[in-house]
Amino acid sequence: MFTLVNMSFTERVNVLLSRIIELKQSTSRYEQIAVGLVILLVLSFFSSWRRSKKNIANVPIHGYRSRFEPAMLLQLRFVMGAKNIISTGYKKFKNVPFIVRRFDTDYNILPIKYLEELRWVSPSILSSKVATTQNMLYEWTDLHFLNRSDLHAHVMKAELTPKLSKYLELASNEVEYGWNLDIPPCDDWVEVDIQEIARKLVARMSARIFLGEPACRDPEWLRVSLDYTIDVFATAFMLRMAPTWMRFILARFIPFRYRLRRHRKKAEQVVADKMKRHLERKQRGEAPEGEEALSLLDWMLDNGTEEEKNVPEMAHRQCVMTMASIHTTSTNTVNFLFELCAHPEWFPVLREEIEEVAKQTGNESKVDIKRWHARLEKMDSFLLECFRIHPPILLSPQRVALRPFTLKDGTYIPQGCRIAFANSEHQMDPEVTPNPTTFDPMRAYRARHAPDGDYYRNQAVQTDINNNLTFGYGSQACPGRFLGVAEIKLLLARLLTEFDFKYPAVHGNESFQVPRTMTADENVFMDPRAKLMMRRRKVA
Repeated sequence: MFTLVNMSFTERVNVLLSRIIELKQSTSRYEQIAVGLVILLVLSFFSSWRRSKKNIANVPIHGYRSRFEPAMLLQLRFVMGAKNIISTGYKKFKNVPFIVRRFDTDYNILPIKYLEELRWVSPSILSSKVATTQNMLYEWTDLHFLNRSDLHAHVMKAELTPKLSKYLELASNEVEYGWNLDIPPCDDWVEVDIQEIARKLVARMSARIFLGEPACRDPEWLRVSLDYTIDVFATAFMLRMAPTWMRFILARFIPFRYRLRRHRKKAEQVVADKMKRHLERKQRGEAPEGEEALSLLDWMLDNGTEEEKNVPEMAHRQCVMTMASIHTTSTNTVNFLFELCAHPEWFPVLREEIEEVAKQTGNESKVDIKRWHARLEKMDSFLLECFRIHPPILLSPQRVALRPFTLKDGTYIPQGCRIAFANSEHQMDPEVTPNPTTFDPMRAYRARHAPDGDYYRNQAVQTDINNNLTFGYGSQACPGRFLGVAEIKLLLARLLTEFDFKYPAVHGNESFQVPRTMTADENVFMDPRAKLMMRRRKVA
């Protein structure tokens, strides 16, 4: 007999493995299989017990179909059925915390009433960054550096946002360069992969802002910037379903993980070249001029620590920045177009606004896109409604407790606890949003112009408890949201001006049905097979 009570989790696993070896040498094959199943159940029990220590005490776990259902089955159902589990939990436990189970972690879902209290809690106590890196399994995707360095976020706040107008002008020029390369000829109706078109155009803008020339026109780098996010997500998604003690074995057989290494190698080549030219200019005492002076990488090289500026880390940071920008921005762009094709009566309204703003600003639209896009209030309202109907994630904001924290009502959040809010369900709550299942693209527009309305509150870039949790909330909200929203409007204004869109016919009949969204755990994405018909506008 042996005891596991006073051992660490790793010691328990080692003891159990040693017993497996002994049993293999002394028992039959059938007995070995039976013992193996028992061992797996024991390991699963200890894993669940260990996880429960990080949860808020006495909080119900939601989703079990019966008291006898194994945790593994609930976790498996969460993979593809997270929306239903979260939705039913929100309705059942609206004003009290509840827990939902993902394979690798338990989410402690807090009522929205706690969000304002947690808004300004220091990230050294409740960290959004650690929640993100744990979601990406940083130890298996080589993202350790994100836990100790905020350089990528700091550059957004200190450099990009204050100079957003100049960076948007560069992005606009890059869209001009890639427009006919990424958009196929369509003088007549042509079915297109609008999702891929949007991704390519956003990738060009991001590469120009983050790295500058010539990287922004390097086809290999643009492909890396598109594929890196997919491969990180696929690696983490597959490994999350495996117990911690099995990941070192499973990781060897995941092809996406090997592709990540190739992406980083390409990134190192691109960044090393940029760093060499940056250093040579500094050694000659030359200051870069004009457009060459504007890239976020140059700023990071001038302001980062020596550790942050080494080639492998800086290259990997560039990959992470593309992950945070390209797919979210492009997805929101195509969600807008899909909803617009389902509600085509808004095409003339939005086009009229684009034309009016262009007349008001004149050449200013080329000089200061930041101010120009802010005047597209109806487009902004339409976009905000798309955020509400098509959230990119079902649980946001998310935090991991780095230290114990007690809420004002006495709720104790232990160290290691993962907390989140059911943002999607909250914004679909009739008590929060009237007629929530109705797509009403002018909700925010009416609110901005109501006699008692808050003009600045109801905007796509503004985080708000009841109106917009797409970018998180509070001091740890996404710092790149100002760039993302501006890029979306920049693309949409040109696409709507130059092209008509509609859904492909279904069985010979015109369709107005928005493609279905899909989930993988709490992550939401559009059906990758969804297409649109596109035709260059015939304007008299």
